[in-house]
Amino acid sequence: MGRRAQTPFRFVSCMELREIMGVRAHDEQRLLELIEEVPLDSIYYHTHSYFLRHAYLRGLYPNDFATWVAVQVQDPILGERLAAIDPFEHEGLEALRAEIAGIVAEHLSRLKTIPRIVAGEPFEFIRSHVIEVDLGMEVWTLQEFRDGLARVEAGAIYNHVCEARMRKGRLPGDFACWFLAKEGLDMPELAEQVVKVGRLGLGLEGVRERVVRLCDQALAAR
Repeated sequence: MGRRAQTPFRFVSCMELREIMGVRAHDEQRLLELIEEVPLDSIYYHTHSYFLRHAYLRGLYPNDFATWVAVQVQDPILGERLAAIDPFEHEGLEALRAEIAGIVAEHLSRLKTIPRIVAGEPFEFIRSHVIEVDLGMEVWTLQEFRDGLARVEAGAIYNHVCEARMRKGRLPGDFACWFLAKEGLDMPELAEQVVKVGRLGLGLEGVRERVVRLCDQALAAR
């Protein structure tokens, strides 16, 4: 029989309330200026929240900045450069903001004219407020965790991976923290593997699939 934790893992989902900030960009220079000025919650919304809004289907450009310059401004070169950013590899949102701003600034320094929308939509800056929704699901063993993760709604994965890491300061993410804790499952090797999954830039369903697979491997090894 597998280890039973002293403290259970409780799956908590979330819902997102969006706040339009009333600032928008019509060209890439203004986009850069606003990226440098807006609250970090807005940077978070346009990068990480993308994965909550597109949990099941990922587009070609996996963040709002890349999508806007590519589709609305029709600047595919900058779109591809911004699309290559992995928001999960940064330890904080200021570092992520700096990378985005640096890419846009370097791109603009090579141009004689500022790309802007002609017939497209302006970039509307938004930030979000996340409200947690307790699902009433407590699990005590690795098998229970595995089965719960396999069926829980995508919002719970977002809450325990993205929200935990970037806005609550639990950098390993909640899954890995529970695996690592002595009062949790006390499985440091599994925790280390799960931390790596959270930094692969996968969509939420990709994270679910990888972590479930790791749990299956750990269960089979017993």
